[in-house]
Amino acid sequence: MSDGRSSSSKTSLNWIQRLSKALFEPKDQEQFIEIIRNASERHILDSETLAIVEGALSVSQMQARDVMLPRSQVVMVSRDASAKETLKLITETAHSRFPVIDDDRNDVVGILLAKDLLAAVVSADDFEFDLDKLMRPAMFIPESQRLNVLLREFRTKRNHMAIVVDEYGGVAGMVTIENVLEQIVGEIEDEHDVDDDAPIVKRDESNFTVKALMNLDDFNEYFELEWSDEDFDTIGGFVMNHFGHVPTRDEKVTIDRYEFTVMRADNRRIHLLDMRVLSEEEIQTDSEPSET
Repeated sequence: MSDGRSSSSKTSLNWIQRLSKALFEPKDQEQFIEIIRNASERHILDSETLAIVEGALSVSQMQARDVMLPRSQVVMVSRDASAKETLKLITETAHSRFPVIDDDRNDVVGILLAKDLLAAVVSADDFEFDLDKLMRPAMFIPESQRLNVLLREFRTKRNHMAIVVDEYGGVAGMVTIENVLEQIVGEIEDEHDVDDDAPIVKRDESNFTVKALMNLDDFNEYFELEWSDEDFDTIGGFVMNHFGHVPTRDEKVTIDRYEFTVMRADNRRIHLLDMRVLSEEEIQTDSEPSET
């Protein structure tokens, strides 16, 4: 009798398991995202965890070109630069890694780590050094490289930087492991980023660096504007609305007499903006009036 009841109980349990699997197991990524969003709405997952899971899923759909720093913005060290010039550049930029170029910015011959240079200077007790001996091999990847594949290569090869090349073999830009991780966990700030207590930095009379999370009311007060804050709390949200989509690095939009360039963004929001106040001459020569 007990064996019969046990067999019946197992059959019932298997039937319930199969039904649950059919009803609740996601059939694709979209269904899975819908399930975890529902879990977040029911407070099973917090919003930060949800954002990380969504970010982790998104990297498999993104390519190196989506997050790279364009070549024009990459700080590079010249192979022929003097020791004094190289040390000055490293000190001023406070970066930890630098592509080393030969004849031009399309000819990357290696990567210089600031810590390697510092160790060489300290051990030799001399500010002169041989850059060729300090360089490490550069890692080159195509613009189409998927970020999940790139992250795996960063881990296996123990690299933190890759040079992105276009279809013709020219240097298109640079991507770091931080660029990839920021797509998963959001912005990673360090001591060289814009201070939280200084959401806007005035570089000169016409150029400003603005944190996208700056309150729109505060932005309006700073520039004596009256942009509507009914639908948006931050300047980042206001600017993104004018783009009409989540912009990528280097995209520009002009609102009134202010030109915004995206300096940093991920697949969810803008993080940092460069803002330039247009001159009267530039406004008058602009043939396409911008929306407000």
